Amino acid sequence: MVRYALRVQYIGKNYAGSQLQLEKGKPIENLPTIQGELEKALSTLTVKGTKRLKNAEMQEYSRPIKAIFSGRTDRGVNSKGQIIHFDVEKPIVASKFLYQMNEILPDDISVDELREVDERFHAQKSAKSRYYRFEFVNRRCKNAFDGDLMRVKFPIDIDRMQKSLNYLLGEHDFSSFKSSGTLNPSKVCTLTKAECHRADGDRVIIDIKGNRFLYNMVRTIVGTLLLIEGHNLPAEHMKDVLEAKDRTKAGQTVSPYGLTLMEVTY
Repeated sequence: MVRYALRVQYIGKNYAGSQLQLEKGKPIENLPTIQGELEKALSTLTVKGTKRLKNAEMQEYSRPIKAIFSGRTDRGVNSKGQIIHFDVEKPIVASKFLYQMNEILPDDISVDELREVDERFHAQKSAKSRYYRFEFVNRRCKNAFDGDLMRVKFPIDIDRMQKSLNYLLGEHDFSSFKSSGTLNPSKVCTLTKAECHRADGDRVIIDIKGNRFLYNMVRTIVGTLLLIEGHNLPAEHMKDVLEAKDRTKAGQTVSPYGLTLMEVTY
């Protein structure tokens, strides 16, 4: 068997997250996922004797190729740098493969980098860091080109937001920022980057990089920043929330629209 790592981009709003949604061990019908689309395309191209299948035929296809993701993303979350790995029986010609994959995949999913990796490589377990970006609009009135981005109507103090984010750097127990769906009992993460800035005047960009993230952690951090800004609280409030290890002390989990997985490093 030969193992490959593949970089994937997608717009998440039309999918029920990155991972297959199962019911009694089988994918739920009429519930599209990024994994489902990738596995259909991979199976079409790499299984010996398999011809390209029409959409209707693909619904019944067994998907002999399994895609292992670097991490799960929720409905509405985008990716510019998701990494998957998969195993095939024979080597792949990268240029031909990437072209064919992009022809088969839906318009809101693409792939752009394929490399052969050691059999010990694991897209999730081998990852050293993940980098997310959250973007929202900061103005009172809507604009037709805002798309799905969240709009925050009250004024934002970028300097205070940065001071708030600084408290999150380093290794901490992030229990205050986890949702109830977190299955992993470990709540300790290490953030190496937490920065914010304005772009084009009325767009706010928040970049967060860490070794691992809890379920909805980034979206809850953003919600806590907006809690601080909306109530004109001191930046130190973020430190209080972090040390409390209590989800009720943090802000709301904001919309997934505007959140993008930018890069996974190994």
